[in-house]
Amino acid sequence: MGKRFSCNGLMFKMLVVTLTVLVCGVVEGGSLSKQKSLEIEKKMNSLRKQATSIQSEDGDIIDCVNIYDQPAFDHPALRNHTIQMAPTHDSTMDKHSKKATAEREGMEEKDSMVVKQTWRKSGSCPKGTIPIRRIRKHVLLKADSIERYGRKRPTSSLEITQLSNSRSSHFLLMNHSKAFLLALGNNYNAAKGDIKVCNPKVEFDDEYSTSQVALLTGPHHSYEAIESGWAVNPGVYGDRQTRLFVYWTVDASHKTGCFDLTCPGFVQTSNEIALGSAIYPISTSTGLPYEITMLLFRDLETNNWWVQYGESINIGYWPSELFKALKFTAETVQWGGEVYSTKLGGPPHTRTGMGSGRFPDFISGTSGWVKRIRVRDNSMILKFPGWVEHYSDEYDCYDVDFIRDYLEDPELYYGGPGKNPKCP
Repeated sequence: MGKRFSCNGLMFKMLVVTLTVLVCGVVEGGSLSKQKSLEIEKKMNSLRKQATSIQSEDGDIIDCVNIYDQPAFDHPALRNHTIQMAPTHDSTMDKHSKKATAEREGMEEKDSMVVKQTWRKSGSCPKGTIPIRRIRKHVLLKADSIERYGRKRPTSSLEITQLSNSRSSHFLLMNHSKAFLLALGNNYNAAKGDIKVCNPKVEFDDEYSTSQVALLTGPHHSYEAIESGWAVNPGVYGDRQTRLFVYWTVDASHKTGCFDLTCPGFVQTSNEIALGSAIYPISTSTGLPYEITMLLFRDLETNNWWVQYGESINIGYWPSELFKALKFTAETVQWGGEVYSTKLGGPPHTRTGMGSGRFPDFISGTSGWVKRIRVRDNSMILKFPGWVEHYSDEYDCYDVDFIRDYLEDPELYYGGPGKNPKCP
C-alpha cells in the first residue's frame, strides 16, 4: 500500500480549534446537545483533512487532500487497500463513442458544449491530491442523524405501497418515484449514457431529484447498487444547484453507502473533478442543451467499479472489497430519473420535478433525456442492450418515452413536474 500522509501539524491544530468553536457555539438560537456536538465534530474531522483550499465563486470550498489521506480509507474493509491509480485496460469505447468524440473535436464551438465545474474557475488541485467539497456545519445540523447523512432513505419490502392508479402490477417504493429504461436478463459489467443536464424545482429541503446511470444486483429489499449522474439535493449539498454525484450501497441504503465522499468507500484518483460540486452550463427550454457523459465499468482484473466522466476522465472507483455479488456482475441497468419525497403518491403530491420538470417530449427535446445508451455484457462489447423496457412509477406525475423507430441510436425521454392537474 502507498504511504499515508498526515496533515501539517500547525494547520491541524488550527482546524481543531476552529471545530471546537463551531461545535460548542450557539446555533440558530439554541445550544447544541453534547451528543450531537460530538457527532458533528467527529464527522467534520473525518471529512476535512485538507492541505490547501480553493474558494469557489458559488460559495463552495474545495479542499485539496493528499490522495492517500482521503475518507475512503476510514472504511474497515479498506484499511489495507492499495490504490489503483488507473484502470487496467481502456477498452470501453465503442465505435459510436469514437465517432461522437471525433465529431465533437471537430466542432468549432466545442467549448460551448462542454459541461464544467464551477470551482475550476478559481483554481485547481495539484497532482497527488484530490479535490473534496467541504461539508458545511449548518448542513450537518439539519440532518436527521449524523450517521445517516449523505445516504438515501431505504426502500425495504416493509415500506411498499401500491398506487391505486397504477397501470400495472408494479409497486411504488415508499417515497421514491422513478421513470427509467431498464435492461436485465444478462450479466453486465459496464453501462453508459449521455445525460441532459437540467435544474428541476425541488420543493422542500428534504427532497431531491436525480438523473443517473445505475447498475444493481440482488433483491429489492437488500440490493447492491452504484450510480452516477447529476442531482439537486438540498439535504446533502445545502442548496438547489445541479451537482455531479456518485452513489453506492450494498443493502438498499439501510445501513451502508452514501453520495460522493460523505462516507468512506469511494476511492478518488482524479485531481480534476470534485464530487458534489456544481456543474454548468445548465440546459434551458430556449437555449442549447448540455449533457454529461457517464460511464460505469468494472475492471476485469481487479473487479473495482470505475466511474468515467466525459469520455476521458476516470474520477475513481468503488473497490471490490465493498461488495459481495456486485464485485462480479450486475443483474440490472437503469437509465433515467428519480425523485425522493414523503409526499409521493399524494394528494397532495410534491411539486419537485424530474429531469427538466417537463413531461417527455421527443419533438421539442425540452424534457430530460439519456442518449447513446450502452452496456457491456458477456460479449465484452460496449453496445446498445439487446432487451430493454421503460417504466414509470407515477406516469401522471413523471413519465417516460423510449424512442427507437427511425433512429440509428434509440433515445430515452423522461421527466415531469410532479403535482399537476393529473397528479393532484
